[in-house]
Amino acid sequence: MQMGQPMAHYAAARRAGDFVFVSGVVAVDPGRQAIVQSYEELPPHAREQLRGIGYDTGQMTVDLYEAPAVAQSWFVLERIRQIAQEHGAEMADAIKLVQYFRDLRHYPFYNRVRSLFYPTNPPASTVVEVARFMPGDGALIEVEATIHIK
Repeated sequence: MQMGQPMAHYAAARRAGDFVFVSGVVAVDPGRQAIVQSYEELPPHAREQLRGIGYDTGQMTVDLYEAPAVAQSWFVLERIRQIAQEHGAEMADAIKLVQYFRDLRHYPFYNRVRSLFYPTNPPASTVVEVARFMPGDGALIEVEATIHIK
């Protein structure tokens, strides 16, 4: 799955010494130029991972409610993992995450998905609710990262 580049004129990430600073990542599918809203928009291995932690249940009323925040969480963290790899690092090297939420009620969904990427030793984190500054009404989550290159 191609994860895409920034929606505006800025760098997705910049290296400074032993650190890579990742711009805010939102879950935009570059092929459709649309924000991810459902499990069907994720690759099969992502859906399998999400089922393993109790999401993508096949129950329409549950999935309709949870899917946007859960799918966006996976997409955003996977893109950060890819950026880390592009710079010779691993997801565990992302030592600081700043997580922006349109609604803090989405944080528990995100936190559970984050456990797929950080099963132990999660990064230092900041959580901020920013209802009016997300890029597009469908964007629920944006995450920026600081990655330490070893």
